[in-house]
Amino acid sequence: MAPIFVSYVITCPNYPDKPAKETVMLERLQKIISAAGITSRRASEDLILAGRVTVNGTVVTELGSKADPSVDTVCVDGKPLTIASKKLYILLYKPVGYLTTLDDPEGRPLVTDLLKEVGERVYPVGRLDYNTEGLLLLTSDGEWANQLMHPRHEVEKEYHVRVRGKVHKSQLDQMAGGVEIDGKKTAPARVSMIKEGEQNDWFSITIHEGRNRQVRRMCEAVSLSVVRLRRVRYGMLTMGSLKPGEFRYLTEAEVAGLRDPHQKHAAAAPRTPATTRSSASARTAQRPAAAQKPSHLAANGKHSTPTKRNRPPRKP
Repeated sequence: MAPIFVSYVITCPNYPDKPAKETVMLERLQKIISAAGITSRRASEDLILAGRVTVNGTVVTELGSKADPSVDTVCVDGKPLTIASKKLYILLYKPVGYLTTLDDPEGRPLVTDLLKEVGERVYPVGRLDYNTEGLLLLTSDGEWANQLMHPRHEVEKEYHVRVRGKVHKSQLDQMAGGVEIDGKKTAPARVSMIKEGEQNDWFSITIHEGRNRQVRRMCEAVSLSVVRLRRVRYGMLTMGSLKPGEFRYLTEAEVAGLRDPHQKHAAAAPRTPATTRSSASARTAQRPAAAQKPSHLAANGKHSTPTKRNRPPRKP
Protein backbone atom coordinates (compact mmCIF):
# COMPACT_ATOMS: atom_id res chain seq x y z
CA MET A 1 0.00 0.00 0.00
CA ALA A 2 1.34 3.42 -0.95
CA PRO A 3 2.01 5.85 1.93
CA ILE A 4 -0.67 8.43 2.59
CA PHE A 5 0.38 12.04 3.21
CA VAL A 6 -1.90 14.34 5.19
CA SER A 7 -1.47 18.10 5.21
CA TYR A 8 -2.74 20.37 8.00
CA VAL A 9 -3.75 24.00 7.98
CA ILE A 10 -3.32 25.69 11.37
CA THR A 11 -5.60 28.58 12.21
CA CYS A 12 -5.61 30.81 15.27
CA PRO A 13 -8.41 29.93 17.74
CA ASN A 14 -11.36 32.32 17.70
CA TYR A 15 -10.16 33.99 14.50
CA PRO A 16 -11.24 31.69 11.59
CA ASP A 17 -11.02 34.45 9.00
CA LYS A 18 -7.22 34.62 9.17
CA PRO A 19 -5.00 31.51 8.93
CA ALA A 20 -1.81 31.58 10.89
CA LYS A 21 1.62 31.80 9.33
CA GLU A 22 3.74 28.70 9.17
CA THR A 23 5.83 30.19 11.95
CA VAL A 24 3.55 32.07 14.28
CA MET A 25 4.53 34.17 17.28
CA LEU A 26 1.45 33.74 19.42
CA GLU A 27 1.26 35.69 22.65
CA ARG A 28 -1.45 35.95 25.26
CA LEU A 29 -3.75 38.91 24.71
CA GLN A 30 -3.00 40.19 28.22
CA LYS A 31 0.67 40.48 27.31
CA ILE A 32 -0.05 42.20 23.99
CA ILE A 33 -2.35 44.77 25.62
CA SER A 34 0.10 45.58 28.41
CA ALA A 35 2.99 45.83 25.93
CA ALA A 36 0.99 48.48 24.07
CA GLY A 37 0.92 50.58 27.25
CA ILE A 38 -2.85 50.41 27.68
CA THR A 39 -2.82 49.00 31.20
CA SER A 40 -1.21 46.30 33.34
CA ARG A 41 -1.56 42.63 32.52
CA ARG A 42 -3.98 42.04 35.38
CA ALA A 43 -6.19 44.93 34.33
CA SER A 44 -6.03 43.64 30.75
CA GLU A 45 -7.84 40.52 31.91
CA ASP A 46 -10.77 42.66 33.03
CA LEU A 47 -10.90 44.28 29.58
CA ILE A 48 -11.03 40.86 27.94
CA LEU A 49 -13.71 39.52 30.27
CA ALA A 50 -15.79 42.66 29.68
CA GLY A 51 -15.82 41.99 25.93
CA ARG A 52 -13.86 45.15 25.11
CA VAL A 53 -11.13 43.34 23.15
CA THR A 54 -11.39 42.13 19.54
CA VAL A 55 -8.97 40.23 17.32
CA ASN A 56 -9.50 40.62 13.57
CA GLY A 57 -12.98 41.95 14.33
CA THR A 58 -14.01 39.05 16.59
CA VAL A 59 -14.81 39.74 20.25
CA VAL A 60 -12.63 37.67 22.56
CA THR A 61 -13.65 36.94 26.15
CA GLU A 62 -11.44 33.94 26.99
CA LEU A 63 -8.34 34.73 29.06
CA GLY A 64 -6.31 31.96 27.42
CA SER A 65 -6.72 33.41 23.92
CA LYS A 66 -3.60 34.27 21.95
CA ALA A 67 -2.73 36.28 18.86
CA ASP A 68 0.25 37.28 16.74
CA PRO A 69 0.72 41.04 17.13
CA SER A 70 2.69 41.19 13.87
CA VAL A 71 -0.21 39.70 11.88
CA ASP A 72 -3.47 40.01 13.82
CA THR A 73 -5.32 43.27 14.44
CA VAL A 74 -5.96 43.58 18.17
CA CYS A 75 -8.33 46.35 19.27
CA VAL A 76 -9.46 47.67 22.66
CA ASP A 77 -12.74 49.56 22.56
CA GLY A 78 -12.48 49.56 18.78
CA LYS A 79 -9.03 51.19 18.67
CA PRO A 80 -6.12 49.17 17.16
CA LEU A 81 -3.14 48.65 19.44
CA THR A 82 0.29 49.95 18.55
CA ILE A 83 3.33 48.33 20.14
CA ALA A 84 5.88 51.03 20.90
CA SER A 85 9.40 50.18 19.76
CA LYS A 86 10.94 52.07 22.70
CA LYS A 87 9.70 51.58 26.23
CA LEU A 88 9.24 54.56 28.52
CA TYR A 89 10.06 54.62 32.23
CA ILE A 90 9.12 57.74 34.18
CA LEU A 91 9.51 58.90 37.77
CA LEU A 92 6.88 61.48 38.73
CA TYR A 93 6.45 63.53 41.90
CA LYS A 94 2.70 63.07 42.25
CA PRO A 95 1.02 66.04 43.92
CA VAL A 96 -1.95 65.78 46.26
CA GLY A 97 -5.26 66.02 44.39
CA TYR A 98 -4.51 63.70 41.45
CA LEU A 99 -5.93 60.22 40.84
CA THR A 100 -3.61 57.34 39.98
CA THR A 101 -5.78 55.97 37.20
CA LEU A 102 -6.28 56.43 33.45
CA ASP A 103 -9.94 57.44 33.59
CA ASP A 104 -12.35 59.02 36.08
CA PRO A 105 -16.10 59.31 35.48
CA GLU A 106 -16.19 62.38 37.75
CA GLY A 107 -13.60 64.21 35.67
CA ARG A 108 -11.08 64.71 38.46
CA PRO A 109 -7.39 65.39 37.64
CA LEU A 110 -5.34 62.32 36.63
CA VAL A 111 -1.60 61.75 37.02
CA THR A 112 -1.37 61.29 33.26
CA ASP A 113 -2.54 64.91 32.86
CA LEU A 114 0.91 65.86 34.16
CA LEU A 115 2.63 63.91 31.37
CA LYS A 116 0.93 65.22 28.23
CA GLU A 117 4.24 66.33 26.75
CA VAL A 118 5.50 62.71 26.84
CA GLY A 119 3.45 62.04 23.71
CA GLU A 120 2.99 58.31 24.34
CA ARG A 121 0.62 56.38 26.55
CA VAL A 122 1.97 55.26 29.91
CA TYR A 123 0.23 53.89 32.97
CA PRO A 124 1.07 53.85 36.70
CA VAL A 125 3.02 51.11 38.42
CA GLY A 126 0.84 50.58 41.47
CA ARG A 127 -0.95 53.60 42.89
CA LEU A 128 -0.95 56.44 45.37
CA ASP A 129 -4.33 57.57 46.64
CA TYR A 130 -5.86 60.99 45.96
CA ASN A 131 -4.52 62.62 49.15
CA THR A 132 -1.06 61.02 49.05
CA GLU A 133 1.92 62.65 47.36
CA GLY A 134 5.35 61.52 46.32
CA LEU A 135 7.24 59.13 44.09
CA LEU A 136 5.19 57.38 41.42
CA LEU A 137 6.49 55.29 38.52
CA LEU A 138 4.78 55.17 35.14
CA THR A 139 5.73 53.08 32.12
CA SER A 140 4.69 51.67 28.76
CA ASP A 141 6.44 48.38 29.58
CA GLY A 142 3.76 46.00 30.81
CA GLU A 143 6.20 43.18 31.61
CA TRP A 144 8.34 45.46 33.79
CA ALA A 145 5.32 46.90 35.60
CA ASN A 146 3.82 43.47 36.22
CA GLN A 147 7.09 42.24 37.69
CA LEU A 148 7.41 45.19 40.09
CA MET A 149 3.83 44.85 41.30
CA HIS A 150 4.04 41.10 41.91
CA PRO A 151 4.12 40.31 45.66
CA ARG A 152 7.15 38.04 45.21
CA HIS A 153 9.27 40.95 44.02
CA GLU A 154 9.06 42.70 47.43
CA VAL A 155 10.22 46.16 46.35
CA GLU A 156 10.77 48.41 49.36
CA LYS A 157 8.63 51.54 49.53
CA GLU A 158 9.43 54.22 52.12
CA TYR A 159 6.92 56.82 53.32
CA HIS A 160 7.20 59.88 55.54
CA VAL A 161 4.11 60.32 57.67
CA ARG A 162 2.96 63.34 59.65
CA VAL A 163 0.33 62.55 62.24
CA ARG A 164 -1.85 64.66 64.48
CA GLY A 165 -0.54 64.74 68.05
CA LYS A 166 2.27 62.71 69.57
CA VAL A 167 3.54 59.30 68.48
CA HIS A 168 4.38 56.80 71.19
CA LYS A 169 7.08 54.17 70.88
CA SER A 170 4.53 51.42 71.50
CA GLN A 171 2.59 52.53 68.39
CA LEU A 172 5.73 52.41 66.24
CA ASP A 173 6.59 48.98 67.63
CA GLN A 174 3.12 47.70 66.79
CA MET A 175 3.40 48.79 63.16
CA ALA A 176 6.93 47.41 62.90
CA GLY A 177 5.76 44.00 64.09
CA GLY A 178 2.66 43.99 61.91
CA VAL A 179 -0.98 44.95 62.46
CA GLU A 180 -4.14 43.27 61.29
CA ILE A 181 -5.90 44.62 58.18
CA ASP A 182 -8.94 42.83 56.78
CA GLY A 183 -8.21 39.82 58.95
CA LYS A 184 -4.60 39.47 57.74
CA LYS A 185 -1.49 40.68 59.52
CA THR A 186 0.85 43.00 57.65
CA ALA A 187 4.45 41.96 57.05
CA PRO A 188 7.15 43.36 59.35
CA ALA A 189 8.07 46.97 58.57
CA ARG A 190 10.91 49.34 59.43
CA VAL A 191 9.64 52.29 61.44
CA SER A 192 11.56 55.20 63.00
CA MET A 193 10.95 58.72 64.25
CA ILE A 194 12.00 61.64 62.05
CA LYS A 195 10.89 64.75 63.92
CA GLU A 196 8.92 65.59 67.01
CA GLY A 197 6.82 68.76 66.96
CA GLU A 198 4.55 70.57 69.37
CA GLN A 199 1.36 69.48 67.60
CA ASN A 200 2.49 66.99 64.93
CA ASP A 201 5.13 64.26 64.78
CA TRP A 202 6.85 62.86 61.69
CA PHE A 203 7.98 59.25 61.31
CA SER A 204 9.30 57.00 58.52
CA ILE A 205 7.84 53.62 57.59
CA THR A 206 9.24 51.20 55.00
CA ILE A 207 7.08 48.36 53.66
CA HIS A 208 7.29 45.94 50.74
CA GLU A 209 3.64 44.98 50.46
CA GLY A 210 1.15 46.83 48.26
CA ARG A 211 -2.23 46.62 49.93
CA ASN A 212 -4.83 49.28 49.30
CA ARG A 213 -4.13 52.40 51.45
CA GLN A 214 -1.86 50.23 53.57
CA VAL A 215 0.12 52.91 55.44
CA ARG A 216 -2.98 54.92 56.31
CA ARG A 217 -4.77 51.81 57.52
CA MET A 218 -1.77 50.71 59.58
CA CYS A 219 -1.84 54.10 61.28
CA GLU A 220 -5.57 53.78 61.91
CA ALA A 221 -4.97 50.37 63.48
CA VAL A 222 -2.78 51.96 66.18
CA SER A 223 -5.01 55.05 66.62
CA LEU A 224 -2.85 57.51 64.68
CA SER A 225 -4.50 60.20 62.50
CA VAL A 226 -2.55 60.92 59.30
CA VAL A 227 -2.23 64.59 58.36
CA ARG A 228 0.22 64.21 55.48
CA LEU A 229 1.60 61.17 53.66
CA ARG A 230 4.48 61.24 51.18
CA ARG A 231 6.26 58.37 49.43
CA VAL A 232 9.94 59.25 49.33
CA ARG A 233 11.55 56.07 48.01
CA TYR A 234 10.74 53.16 45.70
CA GLY A 235 13.47 50.53 45.75
CA MET A 236 16.69 52.48 45.28
CA LEU A 237 14.92 55.44 43.64
CA THR A 238 14.29 58.74 45.43
CA MET A 239 12.69 61.98 44.22
CA GLY A 240 15.88 63.99 44.49
CA SER A 241 15.13 67.66 43.80
CA LEU A 242 11.86 67.04 41.94
CA LYS A 243 8.98 69.28 42.93
CA PRO A 244 5.28 68.33 42.84
CA GLY A 245 4.17 67.87 39.22
CA GLU A 246 7.71 67.40 37.88
CA PHE A 247 9.05 64.19 36.38
CA ARG A 248 12.16 62.63 34.86
CA TYR A 249 12.99 59.57 32.79
CA LEU A 250 14.74 56.62 34.42
CA THR A 251 18.18 55.54 33.24
CA GLU A 252 18.84 52.06 31.88
CA ALA A 253 20.74 51.22 35.07
CA GLU A 254 17.76 52.24 37.21
CA VAL A 255 15.33 50.19 35.13
CA ALA A 256 17.60 47.13 35.36
CA GLY A 257 18.16 47.70 39.07
CA LEU A 258 14.45 47.62 39.82
CA ARG A 259 14.01 44.55 37.65
CA ASP A 260 16.52 42.72 39.83
CA PRO A 261 16.81 44.60 43.16
CA HIS A 262 19.43 42.13 44.43
CA GLN A 263 21.92 43.42 41.86
CA LYS A 264 22.72 46.67 43.61
CA HIS A 265 25.55 47.49 41.26
CA ALA A 266 23.11 47.67 38.35
CA ALA A 267 21.22 50.44 40.08
CA ALA A 268 24.14 52.81 40.43
CA ALA A 269 23.17 56.40 39.73
CA PRO A 270 24.41 57.88 36.43
CA ARG A 271 27.41 60.19 36.58
CA THR A 272 25.51 62.96 34.84
CA PRO A 273 22.20 63.98 36.44
CA ALA A 274 19.05 62.98 34.59
CA THR A 275 17.02 65.77 33.03
CA THR A 276 14.06 66.92 35.07
CA ARG A 277 10.91 68.02 33.26
CA SER A 278 7.98 70.02 34.50
CA SER A 279 4.44 69.02 33.68
CA ALA A 280 2.40 71.04 31.22
CA SER A 281 0.11 72.15 34.04
CA ALA A 282 2.90 73.21 36.38
CA ARG A 283 5.62 74.92 34.34
CA THR A 284 8.73 75.63 36.35
CA ALA A 285 12.42 75.83 35.50
CA GLN A 286 13.99 72.50 34.74
CA ARG A 287 16.09 71.14 37.57
CA PRO A 288 18.55 68.24 37.63
CA ALA A 289 17.81 65.33 39.91
CA ALA A 290 19.61 65.62 43.24
CA ALA A 291 22.66 63.47 43.66
CA GLN A 292 22.44 60.71 46.21
CA LYS A 293 24.41 60.98 49.43
CA PRO A 294 27.76 59.19 48.91
CA SER A 295 28.14 55.96 50.84
CA HIS A 296 31.25 57.28 52.57
CA LEU A 297 29.32 59.97 54.43
CA ALA A 298 28.53 59.28 58.05
CA ALA A 299 24.99 59.52 59.46
CA ASN A 300 25.62 63.11 60.51
CA GLY A 301 26.54 64.09 56.95
CA LYS A 302 30.26 64.51 57.71
CA HIS A 303 33.02 62.75 55.84
CA SER A 304 33.99 59.51 57.55
CA THR A 305 37.70 59.48 56.62
CA PRO A 306 40.17 60.17 59.44
CA THR A 307 41.04 63.79 60.19
CA LYS A 308 44.57 65.05 60.84
CA ARG A 309 43.84 65.05 64.56
CA ASN A 310 42.91 61.37 64.82
CA ARG A 311 44.88 60.00 61.86
CA PRO A 312 47.51 57.42 62.97
CA PRO A 313 51.13 58.60 62.64
CA ARG A 314 53.08 57.52 59.60
CA LYS A 315 55.69 54.85 60.02
CA PRO A 316 59.23 56.18 59.79
